[in-house]
Amino acid sequence: MVARIKDVSGALVDFWDWQALGSCNNMDPEFFFHPEGERGGPRRRRIERAKRICQTCPVIDECREYALVNHEPYGVWGGLSEEERNRLISAKRHSRSA
Repeated sequence: MVARIKDVSGALVDFWDWQALGSCNNMDPEFFFHPEGERGGPRRRRIERAKRICQTCPVIDECREYALVNHEPYGVWGGLSEEERNRLISAKRHSRSA
């Protein structure tokens, strides 16, 4: 999911400019972030819909990297759900400590 960033100046524009190219840039955030209390089938279906959007996105790699590096806690980013990102981050921590 792309954060909507407008009016950013200088070097930050270069850092964030990939977001303007995201397939989700002008979409309703509800596609990517679950409403409070959403569980089970509705949540799985929403996540799968969001992932389908991500799969055709030209900046999926940048988005995924951003979410992993910044430990983005909510939503689908770069085709990964919250749970998938948490597993990857946890596995990376464990491999460093081993």
